[in-house]
Amino acid sequence: MTRVFLDANVLFTAGHNSAGKAALLIELGRQGRWTVLTSAYAIEEARHNLQLKYPDAVPGMNRLLPTMRIVAPGPGQECPVRLPEKDRPIFLAALAGEATHLLTGDWKDFGAMMEKPDKTCGIIVQTVARFLASHPG
Repeated sequence: MTRVFLDANVLFTAGHNSAGKAALLIELGRQGRWTVLTSAYAIEEARHNLQLKYPDAVPGMNRLLPTMRIVAPGPGQECPVRLPEKDRPIFLAALAGEATHLLTGDWKDFGAMMEKPDKTCGIIVQTVARFLASHPG
């Protein structure tokens, strides 16, 4: 089964744009197409950013959360890939949740890892658009 881990920016986008690709991805997961994972760390970052920029969108994001499995990184685990400190908990939670995919819009920090599972412990790092294009139907 495909297991997609959502970074904070994907949660932010889904909360802000209920008609967009990120929200569609979550809905398809709710329908059983794949398992959707995220972490408390990603949720808090998304909630914080929504509160600052689009406070009316926070309830929309909160409504999506019960359809997801919340995972936590292993305690004291070293990050096996090179990432800035702020992104390590995201990758470690994806790893702990046995994600097949980590979906993010963060090209700055994850761009060098996009579509390179040999560099990311087998996890395919993609954008939501790329994931949906490669999983049609």
